[in-house]
Amino acid sequence: MNNPNESDTQDSAPNDAGQEAEISEVDFEAEAAKLKDLALRARADLDNFRKRALREKEEAIRYANNGLLERLLPVIDNFELGLDAAKSAADTASILQGMSMVQKQLQDFLKNNGLEEVQAEGESFDPNKHDAVSQEFSADIPDGHVIRQVRKGYKIKDRLIRASSVIVSKGPQ
Repeated sequence: MNNPNESDTQDSAPNDAGQEAEISEVDFEAEAAKLKDLALRARADLDNFRKRALREKEEAIRYANNGLLERLLPVIDNFELGLDAAKSAADTASILQGMSMVQKQLQDFLKNNGLEEVQAEGESFDPNKHDAVSQEFSADIPDGHVIRQVRKGYKIKDRLIRASSVIVSKGPQ
């Protein structure tokens, strides 16, 4: 004999499985839609980040020398004051003294910002640091060494900014 309660549970079991399948499918579709939306938002955030980073980089390049130039302004001010004083002064010694002070201030400024002079005189000629503009005979300076510097060279740390223009010895005549 069949128990009436057993048939109810047997009939409802396939019906529950179908509902679970529908619910699972709906859950998967909702989850997939949510993940797709999340991926689109992440992509948009990444694009916005890239644009902002590019804009900040361009701005940093555009205004990179701003601080350096602000610190240079007092040197320019003193130079202009010296020129104004030179126009009305009859004493050349005071003009020379003023220009020497401005030169010292400018050299200190450059040194404080990491600029160093490339030593050349008496050194062995190095094409990585020196630019030979001429050669001369010299009894005092050995062949291949720098006799004198025509234009100073500069470097920042290990990076050469400008090579020294030098005259190189050919040795004794």
